[in-house]
Amino acid sequence: MKVLIACEFSGIVREAFKKRGHDAWSCDLLPTEIPGQHIQDDVLKHLNEGWDLMIAHPPCTFLSYAGTRSWNNKGRITERLNALNFFRNLWEAPVEKICVENPKGCASPIIAKYSQIIQPWYFGDQFYKTTCLWLKKLPLLIHTEIDTLFESRSHVDKPKPIYICEKTGKNVHWEEAMGGGKNRSKNRAKFWPGIANAMAEQWG
Repeated sequence: MKVLIACEFSGIVREAFKKRGHDAWSCDLLPTEIPGQHIQDDVLKHLNEGWDLMIAHPPCTFLSYAGTRSWNNKGRITERLNALNFFRNLWEAPVEKICVENPKGCASPIIAKYSQIIQPWYFGDQFYKTTCLWLKKLPLLIHTEIDTLFESRSHVDKPKPIYICEKTGKNVHWEEAMGGGKNRSKNRAKFWPGIANAMAEQWG
């Protein structure tokens, strides 16, 4: 298949499909971190290039519920509407098979109801990050809690909280593991190798 990984600079998902013989390309405004087939440009300019499958990772900054405390800040409404429109353009792209990935946020149900919720630890990466998948003409990703006669366990043990936020009392499972400092946003935008491999194995 000819596969587009939209909004990916890491090359993780692209390389998972490439290893299985597909003509996989990543596209992002940033250069790729893993040398390979990468388009450094606005992905919206490249949606009509005959892709069979697109996996998209639109920025979640203005969509995620994690940012609701800032939703009424000046300019946030415009940014949120722009982010929703970008998400819509990816979801309505002229590609037969589409997966759009994002955390829980306002894209569901404004654009469409998400199809599936997964965690990295379902697929072998021992981290916690609730991840929604919007799927078009693709099956749900299969993951297995225990070994069976027909399938091997894909889950690893559920990760323990890194710490508990004193202000909210909520568990914080993954932020520290994703990396902080000046590259915090970039580090958190990278996708999980276990899920990438599952996508390539099950959809490729």
